[in-house]
Amino acid sequence: MFQKDLLKGRSILVTGGGTGLGRSMALRFAELGAHLFLVARREEPLKKTVEEIRAAGGHAAYSSADIRNYEAVENAIEAAEKEFGSVDTLVNNAAGNFIARTEKLSPNAFNAVVGIVLQGTFFCTLALGKKWIARKQPGTILNIVTTYASANSGSGFVVPSACAKAGVLALTRSLAVEWARHHIRLNAIAPGPFPTEGAWSRLLPSKDLEERARNHHPMKRFGRHEELANLAAYLLSEQAAYVNGECVVIDGGLWLRGAGEFNDFVDLPDAAWDLLENARKSQR
Repeated sequence: MFQKDLLKGRSILVTGGGTGLGRSMALRFAELGAHLFLVARREEPLKKTVEEIRAAGGHAAYSSADIRNYEAVENAIEAAEKEFGSVDTLVNNAAGNFIARTEKLSPNAFNAVVGIVLQGTFFCTLALGKKWIARKQPGTILNIVTTYASANSGSGFVVPSACAKAGVLALTRSLAVEWARHHIRLNAIAPGPFPTEGAWSRLLPSKDLEERARNHHPMKRFGRHEELANLAAYLLSEQAAYVNGECVVIDGGLWLRGAGEFNDFVDLPDAAWDLLENARKSQR
């Protein structure tokens, strides 16, 4: 289905590209011919992913940066342009999330998630968008949101993420109209449950909770990384040149079963909440 040179000549900046879905997307884009520039706070995962891409014959580089800082974002983009000449594609993937009873959240916990997800996405989008518009250069942006980002959904127990991702979805649809005249295209992907190294251990930190989530799923399974990476590759490619302002859900039909991915946590016993909250604290 995918030509080997589908993304040949493209330079793609992926935030949160060292681990999880960001890493899987980066590896797939590289297989399809793109140059990858990865941005995240932790250098070691970025370095490992870049080395893996290079070992397979691809082109990749990285910069460690906190995308909540606009100057750091500008510096990362400058480094990417120095490496590859220009950046024509942005994947806003960096995120933070955890399960929590909202009344137990601190203001800092809320700010941390909103800062990475919404503010970081806006900063990266603005910094690159301004360059593209000034240069009259087309661009493509893909934002990774969630199934509960929709205005008619939301989800209990992930309120900071729900607020932030809803903002990113609004940003996607707003700029899809505003920047279309500049030949800048924006779309979003709303993934359901996809196991990852970091977020998964905070959201479902025990086998019992994982099995509960699997049994609740209409397909009785979680998503595979290659499924999302292939969808992302399509949306970034010229094959999707007329797709603009869309949010594609990839969750095996889970959201159709009921609003809010984590709403059924209302009946969790206190012991399970202790497990969830301890998992979050241990990863700070």
